[in-house]
Amino acid sequence: MDLICRRPIRSLAEADAFVAHSGGVVCNVAVTAARAGAAVSLAGGSGDDPWGAWLHDRLTGEHVDLRWFGLAEGLSTALAFVTLDERGEPQYQLYGDGMAAAVSALDKRLPDAVEACDALLFTSNTLAGAHEAQLTLDARERALELGRPIVFDPNVRLARWDGSPGRAAAAAGQCVPGAFLVKCNRFEARLLTGERDPGAAAASLLAAGAQHVIVTDGAAGAILRAQGMRTAVPARPARVVSTTGAGDVFLGVLLARLGMTDFYPPALAAALPEAAEEAARACERWGALE
Repeated sequence: MDLICRRPIRSLAEADAFVAHSGGVVCNVAVTAARAGAAVSLAGGSGDDPWGAWLHDRLTGEHVDLRWFGLAEGLSTALAFVTLDERGEPQYQLYGDGMAAAVSALDKRLPDAVEACDALLFTSNTLAGAHEAQLTLDARERALELGRPIVFDPNVRLARWDGSPGRAAAAAGQCVPGAFLVKCNRFEARLLTGERDPGAAAASLLAAGAQHVIVTDGAAGAILRAQGMRTAVPARPARVVSTTGAGDVFLGVLLARLGMTDFYPPALAAALPEAAEEAARACERWGALE
C-alpha cells in the first residue's frame, strides 16, 4: 500500500494527511497492462488484514487475475508512506515486510504459476532476501526451460540492500542473461554496467545476454536497443506532480502490447510512443494508477 501525501513538502514532519493508493512495482505494472487490454496474473500476496482486503478488492476490480495471489494469515500488509518534493520526486518510509507476505502466500505455488502463464515479469525487489531470491531464481530458471519470455525490471531500491550498490548490482546482473527484455532507468543501467552513457549501458546489457534493452532517462526520454533494432522516444510534456510509479506505467503498456502480439519484437518499438505518453500522464497524478 502506498500512502501518499498529496502536496509537495520538504520532510515527513510537514505532512498533514495521506491518501491510500495500491502500490508496489509489479502491482502497478499488472494493473496498467490489464487496463491496456492484456490478460495478466499477479503472483504474490499481502497480509490478511483490512489493507490486504482493500488491495485485493481493487485488483479484482481492475480485472487482474489473482489465482496466484493470496492473503497471508498472521502477517500485515506492507505500507509505504510517500512524500514528494517540488519536482515530484518521491521519498519512501517503509513499514512491514511485504516480501514475507508474498512468499507466505505463494511459496510452492510459484512453479505452477510460471507453467500456467505465457511470460514472466519480475524485479530485483524479490532478490534481497535468501528465501524469496531462491523462489525468484527458480521461477526464472523454469521460465527459461519452458521457453517463456522473461521481462526483468531491476527497479533497484538500495534500502533493500542495506545501501550496498555492489550487492544489488550482483543480484540483478545474474538475471540479465536470457531475458527477452531488460527495462531499467539510467541509474540502474549504470549500476549494472558501470557505463554512464545510456547507449553504452544498453550495449553492455545486450552483450551480457539480454535480447532487448530499454533505458529510460526521465525528461530525456528512452532508448531501445536490440540486434538490428535501434530507436528512441522523447519524453512527453507533462505538468509533473509525482513521478511515483511512472516507470511502472511505462512498462505496463509495453508488457500489454507484447503479450497481445505473442512477444513479437517489433511490437516493442511500436509501443514506445504510447508507453511514453502514458508515463507522462502518470506524472500528472498523485498516484500512478489514480
